[in-house]
Amino acid sequence: MDNVTHSLTAIALARAGLDRFTPRATLLLLLSANIPDADIITLVRGPLSYFESHRGYTHSFVFLPFLALVCVLLVAAVYRQKLPWAKAWLICCAGLSSHLLLDWTNTYGVRPFLPFSSRWFYLDLNSLYDWTILFVLAAGLIWPLFSRLVGSEIGERKRPGRGSAIFALLFFLLFDIGRAALHGRAVAQLESRLYEGAPPLSVAALPRAFDPFHWRGVVETASAYRVFSVDTLGLLDSESGRIFYKPAVTPALQKAQATPPFRYFRYFARFPAWSEEPVPMDMGQGKRFGLTDLRFGEPGAGSFHCIALEDAQGVVLQSRFSFSYDVGTK
Repeated sequence: MDNVTHSLTAIALARAGLDRFTPRATLLLLLSANIPDADIITLVRGPLSYFESHRGYTHSFVFLPFLALVCVLLVAAVYRQKLPWAKAWLICCAGLSSHLLLDWTNTYGVRPFLPFSSRWFYLDLNSLYDWTILFVLAAGLIWPLFSRLVGSEIGERKRPGRGSAIFALLFFLLFDIGRAALHGRAVAQLESRLYEGAPPLSVAALPRAFDPFHWRGVVETASAYRVFSVDTLGLLDSESGRIFYKPAVTPALQKAQATPPFRYFRYFARFPAWSEEPVPMDMGQGKRFGLTDLRFGEPGAGSFHCIALEDAQGVVLQSRFSFSYDVGTK
């Protein structure tokens, strides 16, 4: 999930009752709920380095206790305050766990068992930004300010905040339970059809940020990937999907696959879609290979792309990763 959602969840956890266990609990939760994304520092080494590092070791169970300790030490050092170490550390473990749990719910996924296993885990329930969740969490943050203002007008001295925080967290939980039911229905629609006269090899129903009833369906068959708009309140039209054929494995394609950006991307991608197009060059006609993941885009559009240029002799002139499609790479 995005860091605004992580932060609002941390504040809600604090107001729901965790702030009673230790001083600076809200700050400890805010810091620990965001520190796994400190892997953004690897961006100084370039997009590919960050792409390879993101949701890696800082999102693993093995490193969770150590990151929790780092959060406690940072807060204690900044405020020069002696904290109840065990309670503060447990609070930070809770914040870190909330981060991993929320990231697990979306399409990008997490690798919680690094370094022992590099397998990705994803629930495909939430988009990176889910505006319904953001709105409810933000409302839970703002409501106590309004309630305090009203309370001061009528002379009430009760400290508001806990009830709205609990409501926001319960809504988040129930919302995802509802999404899980809709997700199961979308997956069942995709799995119930025959494609090319055979059951699909794999399917996925990917969430949309604004509409929990419509999902982006992706189906893998032996020769292609198909992308559908799945209406969980209606029936799937299996003839309406866009088709992305799997490429023939040629020597030119193998050379592109062997470069570092493509090697990592092929491990990362669940539904790799290739593109190939001729490129005029001074010494004949070269080729431009593109690779993207249908979870996040399509050839020529969306996010996360690998691009390779080869000359007429099959020599790779350029191979790189980009967060967005670069039409200027010709």
